[in-house]
Order: sequence, then C-alpha cells, then structure tokens
Amino acid sequence: MRKVAAFILGSLLFNCAYAQHDPIQPFKGKIGKTLADTKQAWPEPVKAPAGAPNVIWILIDDAGFGSSSAFGGLIETPNFDKLANNGLRYTNFHNAAICGPTRAALLTGRNHHMVAMGHHPDWAIGAPGYNGNIPFEAATIAEVMRDNGYNTFALGKWHSTVPAQASPVGPFNRWPTGRGFDHFYGFISGATDQWHPTLVEETNQVSIEPNTTHLNQLITDKAINYIANQKSADPDKPFFMYYAPGATHAPAQVSKEWINKYKGKFDKGWDSYREEVFKRQQALGIIPAGTKLPPRQTGLKAWDSLNADQKKVFAHFMEVYAGYMAYTDHEIGRIVDYLAEIGQLDNTAIFLMIGDNGATKEGSYFGRAGTRNGFSAGNDEGEGIDYLLKWNDKLGSESTYPTIPLGWAQAMNVPFKYWKSDANGEGGSHAPLILYYPKGIKEKAGIRTQYSHVIDMLPTTIELTRTKMPDVVNGYKQMPVQGVSFAGSINNAAMPTKHTMQYYEIHGGRAMYKDGWKAEAYHPKVYRQKDSSGVDTRDINFRAPLDFNEDRWELYNLNTDWTETTDLAAKYPEKLKELKALFEQEAVKNQVYPLKDFHAGVPDDVIKPRTILYGQSTARFAVPMGKVPITFTSEIEVNDAKAEGIIFTHGDLFGGAVLYMKNGEVFYTVNKAMKITTLKSSAPLTPGKHSIKVAYSTDGISLSIDGVEAASKAVGNPKTFLGGTADGDGISVGRSMNSPVSDAYKGTFDFTGKVSRVIIDQKGN
Repeated sequence: MRKVAAFILGSLLFNCAYAQHDPIQPFKGKIGKTLADTKQAWPEPVKAPAGAPNVIWILIDDAGFGSSSAFGGLIETPNFDKLANNGLRYTNFHNAAICGPTRAALLTGRNHHMVAMGHHPDWAIGAPGYNGNIPFEAATIAEVMRDNGYNTFALGKWHSTVPAQASPVGPFNRWPTGRGFDHFYGFISGATDQWHPTLVEETNQVSIEPNTTHLNQLITDKAINYIANQKSADPDKPFFMYYAPGATHAPAQVSKEWINKYKGKFDKGWDSYREEVFKRQQALGIIPAGTKLPPRQTGLKAWDSLNADQKKVFAHFMEVYAGYMAYTDHEIGRIVDYLAEIGQLDNTAIFLMIGDNGATKEGSYFGRAGTRNGFSAGNDEGEGIDYLLKWNDKLGSESTYPTIPLGWAQAMNVPFKYWKSDANGEGGSHAPLILYYPKGIKEKAGIRTQYSHVIDMLPTTIELTRTKMPDVVNGYKQMPVQGVSFAGSINNAAMPTKHTMQYYEIHGGRAMYKDGWKAEAYHPKVYRQKDSSGVDTRDINFRAPLDFNEDRWELYNLNTDWTETTDLAAKYPEKLKELKALFEQEAVKNQVYPLKDFHAGVPDDVIKPRTILYGQSTARFAVPMGKVPITFTSEIEVNDAKAEGIIFTHGDLFGGAVLYMKNGEVFYTVNKAMKITTLKSSAPLTPGKHSIKVAYSTDGISLSIDGVEAASKAVGNPKTFLGGTADGDGISVGRSMNSPVSDAYKGTFDFTGKVSRVIIDQKGN
C-alpha cells in the first residue's frame, strides 16, 4: 500500500495538472528490498510535441463584420491591423449568432445544441439540446490541450454555466477550472459592468471595490501574469490561452480619453458609414467582386431625416462604442507586445475572432443609456431623446450602461443584413477571423475565403499544434467532433472548402447552408416600440405572428449573392425544399427540437420558492427571481446605536435593491432602471437582535421591523428590475460586492453588526 501511495504521490508531484484523470502507469523499474538494489522509475509526464506553438484564442463580444479597421471599419484597431497584415484574414467564418451557444460550440468543436447550449445557459429548459450543461463527453479545447501537455488559461467572459451552478458552492465541474483550464480570471455570466465587474478567480468570487480599473486592463494584467509565471517555471512548455473580454458587449463603458479620440468622427451618420466601409472592404478584397450593399433595414430611418438632437445623441453613442473597441484593441496589443518582449511571439498562433455574433440590436431605435434589463428601450423605457440628452455627456462612465442604437448596429454589420441573435441572416452569424502565426504562415496579409465555423477551431488547433484528440478524456468516452480543420488553408489559399454544410438555429430563427446555398427563416421576436412620431412598430420585419409554421423561408445563393439581396425561393422551389428537408435532418440529429422562441422562459418548477442565505456571507448568490409576492427577511444583531452598513444588496447601479443601515436607521432602496425609491424606518434600532422584512405584493412594497410596518410604497412588479440581475450580480450579504445600488454609500460598506441569515421566500410567507 505504501508503494502504491508513493507511486501516486510521485505521479501527482511530477504531473499535478492532470490529477482529474491520471491513471496509474505500469512501473518500468525494479523493486529491491533496499534502495541500493532498486531500479527507480518515474511516470512519464505528458509532453506537447517538440516545438509546438503557444496558442491564443481571442473572442471579441458583440462586434460586427464591418466595425474594425482590419476589415474595413472606421474604428481604429492598429493591433488587429498588425496581426492581419502579417497574417491571414479569413472572410467566410461563422458563429452561432449569439453569445452562449457560440462559446459552447467554439470550446467543444460540436454544434451548440449537441452540447446542450441551444440557447444561453440562463434560459435553459429541460430538454437535451437546451439544459445548459455541456456534457463531459464533449471535451473542451482546454481539456484536450492539457491532456496534450499544455498549460491552459481562461480570461474574461465564460457564459457556459447554468445560474443554479454559479453559486459559491458550485458544483464547479462546469466552471472553467472544471473544464480543463488551469487558471481562470473573469466573470461567469453573460455580461458584467466594465468598471465594477463581478469577478471570479479560479472558483472564488472576489471583490475589488472600490475599483477604478477597467475590466480590459484587469484581465490583460492577469493574462500577462499567467504567461510570465508559466514561461519562468517551464519555458519549453507551451500554453493555450482563451482571452474573451466583456467588450464590446454592453455596457459600452470606457474612459473619456478613448471616447474623445472619436469626437465628431461619426457626425455623417450610419448611412454614410455603411457606404464608406463597403468601399473600403472592396478595396481590401475581403468581399467578393459583384457584392451588393443591402438597403437600410426595414424600420430604420435615414440619417438625414433625423433632427439635430437625435443626430447629436446617436453620433455620441457611436463615439463611445468606437472608443470601447479601440481600447480593447489596445489591451490586446499589450499581450502581443509582451510576447515579443520575452521572445515568444514568433512561436505563438493567435486566432482573433472579431465577434461571437454580429453587433447587437438590444439598443433598439434610440440606444440605451441607463437600463440593463429587457430588450426594449426608446420611449417605452422613458429613454426618449430628452432622457438621453441628459445622459449624453456621461455615456461610457460608471453611471451609464450604453448600448448602440439599431442604425449603428446595422452599420457595424456591413455588408450584411440582420443582427445578433438572428440565426437566419449573415449579419448575425458572419464574423471576421484573423490568424497570426509567424512561424507557420508563409504568406503575409493573405485572404482566405473557405467557409468555416467556430466548431472548426478545435480541430484546426489540434492539427496546427500536431497534438491529438483523445478518445477518452477524464474517463469519458468522447462524442465525435463535428468541426473540420481548415489548417490546410493556412499555406494553401486554393484549398477546397471542407466545411460544406451547416445548420443554424437561435430562438426559432433557422437556416441551412450547403455548398454556398442557404435557406433561412426569420422568426420574429416582436420588440414593441414606438418610433419618433409615436407610431407603434415592431423590430426588424415587424411581423406579429409567433407561430413557427407561419415563418416564411427564403433562399439565397451566397456564391453569387454574398449579402442575401435576392430571394430565390420562388425561382428555385425544389432547392428550397431540399434545404428545408436537410435542416429537418440536421435538427433531429443535433437535438434542435423543441424549437424555443424568445418568449419561452424557465418553467416554474425549477424556480426555488425559498432560499436562505446564512451568516456573514460576502459571496454573490444567484437566486432566480420573478414571482410575486416575494419577501426578504433579514435576521440581524445590532451592536450599538450607530450601526451602519449593508445587510444585503441585490443587483447594482442599473437595477436592484439594497437593505442597509446608517446611524442606526434602516433604509431599503429600490433602483428600477436608475429611478430611486427609498423606504426608511421611523426610528433607530436599539442594540440587540432584530428581524427586518421587505415584502413585495402585486401593487407595492413594505418595510417591517420586528413585525411592525415602518413604511410602504408602490413600486410595481419586482420582476422588471430584480429578475435580470440575479444571475449576474446576484445577492451579497454583509457588504456590497458590486457597484452601489444607491449613491447613499460607497465601496463595500461592510455591516458593523451581524447578519445571521436572509430568507428569500417567493410565496410571500
């Protein structure tokens, strides 16, 4: 037994990164009765192939094909340009058209429904294609590379874990470090504040408040730290890094220094932008000859038809977004520069994907300055032009949550139609890819036109690094990788496309691609809006029916019509029929059914009706919200008459609520889209134990202390401001882990007394 234990200990010491699955190897030495007559032998460590390159995957969030200067855009991205001008531009690369599904497909090399991520993990349902739990039979790129002798790091956005598993107690096997990454520093949810991020390091939720450092810098500093430590400890061992900043996803927050670089540069508007960028793309040779620029999308107004205030507000939205992307380019440049400084750049393969989907339509017609929840903006949320003018000078700061208007979103997606989350259109799923690998690329500034998809990234990386895809990973027999390698195209521009067929589906929108032909059906999501004249309209095609059978299928030949300008459904009905049948076949094979539209939420039976947060916990808890009535009961102990601090806080500056004390008095503040309502106790609390109850009903909210009502007000349904924050910022007890819900306190504002527990009851008991 001691020999076995010593053998295992030796194996772990020599090869500790593989402790998840590290079976005992046959002993190749000889055991004698004494050490003198024993021939020692050690387990063979896993080593990457000699000379295998470091690999970095960079995934930008919510960025369109025509945003960066590397692909013709007017946002200056000199570091992207440098990588492209000394590497390859892949112009026919695709994704799943929305964040979580793209990331699951990218990391595993399998279609997103096949790995249970038919939609965001936040919207999981009880069906194999949608439950949000990426199966262990689908190893991630990190698990594969680690099994091939690489160190593995993940930084930034994860968005591949269901909220129920994102609590301080896990389980952690579907967090980054549970899926093959040696180190993780970033955020688990789909979005976070850039100035007050909800940060996790490994599996520990950390607070950096009060913080003044942008998230881009935080993750870049950590990335450089990981590289420095790894190359100092084992310079010959390669690393794999997954760098996924929150940028350019909302909130578009960045310093004035970067915003001011673009002052006045978008005053000509989105129509002019589209035309100018289209010409630049033609000159770069990144769009096929004969490509047409589609007309402005239905419902969008001509820039010249806008009034002066609208132009002022909308142009500034774009200045902020441009500064946000340019700053992201700058921070990525720091990593590239560091690799050059330590002599690792030539032997590093950098894959830069400029968008996990197209630019977002979530800002709707007016853009969004101060709300984070829901998908409607404009007049419906009080964010008409008068409102936006008040916030205009603050856009990008920690007090704003900017999202660009639809007109700019289409401009970012030039030359394509549609937006993020539209799986039918190229604007949702067609993104730039840059490959920079000095040691492995013979041609500089090359263009590659082979059709490819994010599921191809894993097999391409395996082929490029000369590693192997194991049949079994961590004891799990692997399902087939569905992507195909495009590594052969790196030094062969004429290589035929190997990925010839691909289905798409996101909340009911569908498409089927095969050999350049594409059938697609847009499924309307019906974002109700009023335009500037007060007329009720609908987003995109403005079609009200939500029945999947009523969706109209279109047909395009992308070989001759790259931007989907001519619908051929009537001309080639048999081709359309063929592709629809192929979609049906692929949908069944890939677990696409049941189709789930945007409005299909989480079923009631998975909502926790009662949650108890014990003790002085300072971690964020993801607590699903949305039902009413709901109560929050806090059992506390006050030490003196001047007690102060956070009892619990839920959400952040852009929506949520906080229960706190100042000078012995109790306050409960509700922040609904930055509209503040505060309830206050009638007298300071005496030292000792107390019970504080906040109760929501369908028509109001009340604050009670020790069973006696102290205050009440009408604030509306808590779902509209609490539901969206639970999975991101969540609830923290005893201190603030997020940006302040109210300006009545600063920083963490630790409670000077004791919080015994907070009981959250959605039955209103």
